[in-house]
Amino acid sequence: MVPDLSRITAVTSLLGDPQSTYPTIHVTGTNGKSTTSRVVAELGCSHGLTAGCYTSPHLLSVTERLSVCGEPISEDEFGEEYERLLPVLQQVDQLGPDRVTYFEVLTALAYLWFADKPVGLGVFEVGMGGTWDATNLVSGDVAVICPISLDHPELGATTAEVAAEKAGIVKEGKVAVVREQPPEARSVIEARCREMEAQLLVEDRDWGLAGRLQGVGGQVLTVEGLFATYEGLRLPLFGEHAARNAAASVVAFEAFVDRRLDQRAVEEAFGEGSVPGRLQVANRHPLVVLDGAHNPAGAEALALAIRESFTFDRLHLVVAISSNKDVQGIVAPLAPLADRAYAARHSSVRSAPAEAVRDALATFGLDAEAFDSVGVALEAALSAADEGDLILVTGSLYTVGDALRAIPSTSTQGEG
Repeated sequence: MVPDLSRITAVTSLLGDPQSTYPTIHVTGTNGKSTTSRVVAELGCSHGLTAGCYTSPHLLSVTERLSVCGEPISEDEFGEEYERLLPVLQQVDQLGPDRVTYFEVLTALAYLWFADKPVGLGVFEVGMGGTWDATNLVSGDVAVICPISLDHPELGATTAEVAAEKAGIVKEGKVAVVREQPPEARSVIEARCREMEAQLLVEDRDWGLAGRLQGVGGQVLTVEGLFATYEGLRLPLFGEHAARNAAASVVAFEAFVDRRLDQRAVEEAFGEGSVPGRLQVANRHPLVVLDGAHNPAGAEALALAIRESFTFDRLHLVVAISSNKDVQGIVAPLAPLADRAYAARHSSVRSAPAEAVRDALATFGLDAEAFDSVGVALEAALSAADEGDLILVTGSLYTVGDALRAIPSTSTQGEG
């Protein structure tokens, strides 16, 4: 990450600042950003707005990152928008020593496509951090800050340093909806809100998840919002972390429209909840669950959700992790669940060696075999699994993408 917004600012300036033509809700945090962003966008659409949603990364196709009311951008539209962008990108590349980055290009394309539709609301998930993220040119009428923990070393060595980067999306005079945070992160966020004279809405103080029951294929929630309590909300996602992110989405949209939401519209939005790569059921016989947990906090939430939401005889753990991640910290909460483990490399050049993952699993008493790819490791797990077993594939969203490519005929759209 380079702390520099000059390139994306130059691009948007030449385009006429398309990101300023619609109101926005901006979402950051270490975990939970995609779920929160997608549910916020669904809430916008169910209340009659044309809502665009920009998330990252993608699993199989870059077009997954941009959608309007649940419909991803088509390849034709993507090509048309990029063709419009290209002369501007080339012009900006000539201005300085550094070329426009991949993420900056995609963010500019999202800014432009949403303006062209046009949308009545743009929901933007931060790529990394906040202050220096290419998405931070939006107005951020509502900022949502999901739980913060250590993840990308580029953002800081302490939780407070990471929080300072992420709190940079809070804009002057706007609203900040804040999920549960470590004390050191919360104090940084509170200071930022005071500095920006922004309204601070904190989970379990100003709003919260008031109830949660397990249901078939998900859970049923009660959300205590700013203006009302919304009951009987069926969310087809698993885990308490997903429920709390969905509750934050309700509050963010309440804050955006500054009124009580329509109960039926909230129910409709929750029913459309789909987050590929997050506790996604990709196969039934045996059960295969995919999750992109790529830091210790995400792995802990995943372990809790697996215990709570699924029943199984044995668990087969297929894991591949990026080399810049805390391999030991990711494996620690998952290893106690596993009866067998399969260490692998994922398809990114940043993948940790399978042997490094195998060695981390061994420290927790799991005798894992190392595989050259996620596909081969998953094939071994499928061969070893019985009907009542569960195969969990995790460690990175790259790992999830590899698994989806390996079982395309049996994969389902994200259920969690």
